[in-house]
Amino acid sequence: MERIKFYISILMARFVALIIKLVGRSSGTSFVGLFTLKLNPNFLHYCSKYITGKKLSITGTNGKTTTSGLIAQILEANGKSIIHNAQGANMLTGIANVFARTVVPSKRYDNCVLESDEAYLSKLYDYMTLDYLVVTNLFRDQLDRYGELDTTAKKIQSAIDKNKNLTLVLNADDPLVANLGKENKRIYYGFEEIEFANTRTISNAPAEMFNCICGKPLKYSKRFYAQQGHYYCDCGYNRPDCNYKGYAKIYQDYVEISVEHNNEITQYTVDTVGLYNAYNVLAAVSMALELGYKQKEIQNALKTYKAMFGRAEKTEINGHKTIIQLIKNPAGASEVLKTVKLNSNILIAINDNFADGRDVSWLWDAEFELLKDAKKTVIASGIRANDMALRLKYAGLSSDKIKVVPDLFEAINVISSSEDKNEEITILPSYTALLQIKNR
Repeated sequence: MERIKFYISILMARFVALIIKLVGRSSGTSFVGLFTLKLNPNFLHYCSKYITGKKLSITGTNGKTTTSGLIAQILEANGKSIIHNAQGANMLTGIANVFARTVVPSKRYDNCVLESDEAYLSKLYDYMTLDYLVVTNLFRDQLDRYGELDTTAKKIQSAIDKNKNLTLVLNADDPLVANLGKENKRIYYGFEEIEFANTRTISNAPAEMFNCICGKPLKYSKRFYAQQGHYYCDCGYNRPDCNYKGYAKIYQDYVEISVEHNNEITQYTVDTVGLYNAYNVLAAVSMALELGYKQKEIQNALKTYKAMFGRAEKTEINGHKTIIQLIKNPAGASEVLKTVKLNSNILIAINDNFADGRDVSWLWDAEFELLKDAKKTVIASGIRANDMALRLKYAGLSSDKIKVVPDLFEAINVISSSEDKNEEITILPSYTALLQIKNR
């Protein structure tokens, strides 16, 4: 009976997806999943039977979509059939959506790579038993939804507690992440050294302060960005030693990473930008090496990697080279701002819909001062365009360098109107503004 109900769920999901496509009212990244779970609440539990190999999950504040995309690329490039919520719909409905629209009852899949929202990870684990969890970082993000950082950490820990056989792949440089899952097998990755070449490195963005378990504030011998670095306490507590030790060189348009594991060093080059993406690459490479893939297999896959939509995605708009980079919290936005080419045409689009977080006070903690020397007019757009414009003014931009164009599509037309196709464009959208750009 359960099998028949499962087949009916898939059949109905495909029908609903077809209707959505014909009507053209939605991208369907979550609605089909919502419908499927209403029809069959146990749908995801049955889906597990279709995965014959390792089941991977990825969570954290920043980098989930990029890290899971990199891992999926490595697996697929090496001949694995996978199920992956590539569109970044990472709540339970989004994960159900990709299974409902992908699974063929007569077929089995080697792996699943599931990006999960931090708050929904525990619900996912109610239905699926996974083998690995990669945790990227924990930053302040959507305080109206998640609360303080220790609350987010507790939500992830509650999910881990449901599966004692879960292997954790943790960012050792983040003190909150490193302390997760003390009862589980833990594998650590982190950077030993980071070098910057022709990029801006100095950041004055505020960083979180954390106390050691003894109660004293953690100290740092190296701090890479936000709270990530080599921390220690006078009581003897130190950052965990890494199983996968990273060494990065950050260029303006790409990153080079060396990874030391079991006294062997392997090297990788990836067409992506920024230290924050170097962390994503290190997480993905560490996971791939842990699964037994070789350097050549990983590097060949990374050569063909294309950034997920809006995650340092390189594209063209009206003939202009364009990079689109999602911004959603102070730590992530400040790192993105370091990579912005100041001679490009810059558009910042900020919404305050539910998926963005209603509270946009984070704009004042992100280091928009990095744009004060922008060569051209900076356009502020979106629902909170005026708030963004005010923030830019206090960041040091003169009023004549700031233009408010609330309608996002009009703003895109304005910023791409130059007949000089050598002029590049940088777009920094919040989450729902990013979806608007995708669906334009």
